[in-house]
This record gives sequence, structure tokens and C-alpha cells, in this order.
Amino acid sequence: MGIGVKIRVWGDYALFSRPEFKVERCSYDVMTPSAARGILDAIYWHPGMRWVIDKIHVVKPIRFTSVRRNEVKSKIAAGSVLQAYNGLDKALYISTKDEIVQRASRLLCDVEYVIEAHFDMTENASASDNPGKFKDIIMRRLRRGECFHTPYFGCREFPVRFSICEEEDIVTAYDSVEEKDLGFMLYDMDYTDREDLVPMFFRAVMKRGVIDLRDCEVIR
Repeated sequence: MGIGVKIRVWGDYALFSRPEFKVERCSYDVMTPSAARGILDAIYWHPGMRWVIDKIHVVKPIRFTSVRRNEVKSKIAAGSVLQAYNGLDKALYISTKDEIVQRASRLLCDVEYVIEAHFDMTENASASDNPGKFKDIIMRRLRRGECFHTPYFGCREFPVRFSICEEEDIVTAYDSVEEKDLGFMLYDMDYTDREDLVPMFFRAVMKRGVIDLRDCEVIR
């Protein structure tokens, strides 16, 4: 296993969308491993390393709220952009008056997690790259609150606040709950074939507030 870190993340709202809901969004009960990896990539990403999520600690109780948001139901076609670039009279905007639609979302509110993760070196690492170098950079960025772009909880409207977690014993909202089955959740996407991305799922079981991903069975 590579070098590990622990990061505390929190925010007002989160939306980790279930793929089985096509129109109106409904969040999973807790953060998905892919969302956790996305947060770490936002803090520090390098082609010579890759993040692997080990555990997710659910620090605050799972609470839901519902909101209705105005959205648009279509997007600008790529062909229109190309035609406009070639000088044809094509509109490069969406009329919200015609395209607006109101949709409901079931969000998580007042969330806080501790992400335990490690990174492995990849074949794209250069001769000067090494685990100690990456660990120093990551720890420095965490202490300074630096990131490549603002990390978010599922949607960009829900930004993440983060800090390094140096506590040995992490207290969760479910320390007294022996086990809670959260059902099948999205684990991540398989990017092996860029032309055919495959979703991967796993059976999420929270034990005393912790989802352990180190030995979970991943289903494609």
C-alpha cells in the first residue's frame, strides 16, 4: 500500500446522485468513493500518482432535505458551435424562457466526513517523482488550504471545506451502531476503455460509522 493521508471534509449540502433516478435527483445516504477521489484530485492531482480510497468516516448524522431548482432541459449542440465558428448564423446561447424546467432534488444537509486514502505511483511517473516528494506536496497543500479548483460534494453548487485530520481516533455519529447496510452504491468508473466507460458498484456496509473499502467486492 502507498503512503496514506486523512482529510476532514465538510459542507452545508451534498448531492451524490443515484443513477437509477433519471430526471429528479436523489442522493445516496453517504459520500461515494468516486466523489471522495474527486475531492482529493481537486486538492492535488499528478499523472505520476493515483488516489485510492481506503475508508470513509461518517462524522455527522445522515440528514436529508428537499429543494426545487430551476434548470435548463437541453444544451447547445456541438454542431451549432462548429457552424457558428465557420461563420454561419447559429445562436450560441440557450433561451432560458423556452428551456427552463423546475426539478426537485433530495439533498444531504450539514455533512462531514473523514476520508482515509493512499496514493500509488503510476507508470507515468518521471525519474524525479517519488512517494516522499508527493507526500510533502500534499501535506503542504492541505495545511495551506490549497487546491487546483474548489472541490465539491457531487454538484458544483455545494463546495467542500477541507483540512488535514491528525486525530488518531475519529468520532462518528454512528459509533454505537454495529452495522448499517446502505445497499448498492456507485464505486467508481472504469476508464480502461475511453470509448466505453463502465460503472462499478459495491455493497456499502457502514460499521460503527465507517465504510471500509479496502476489501470490498466491486461489481461491474
